[in-house]
Amino acid sequence: MLERARGKKRTEVTFVIPADGPHGPVSVVGDFNDWEPGAHPFVARPDGTRAVTVALPHEHQYGFRYLAAGDYWFDDDHADGHDGRNAILHT
Repeated sequence: MLERARGKKRTEVTFVIPADGPHGPVSVVGDFNDWEPGAHPFVARPDGTRAVTVALPHEHQYGFRYLAAGDYWFDDDHADGHDGRNAILHT
């Protein structure tokens, strides 16, 4: 799931995975962090979900995916779209 908070120059996008998501470390990787695993790791929230927030410039499109331990890649079903390889996010 994606949560957004629009500021004057940037949109803060919070990527959220459910409590029953993959166990172990998970990070969001995409165009905004040069697809670097571990650059934006998810952190547990009080409700059991895990989340990470990234501030991104307005009016851009980014490809992204989630990477869990064991080289397990997965997509966000609530993304703005999919291009056949990656989930798509519009800021």
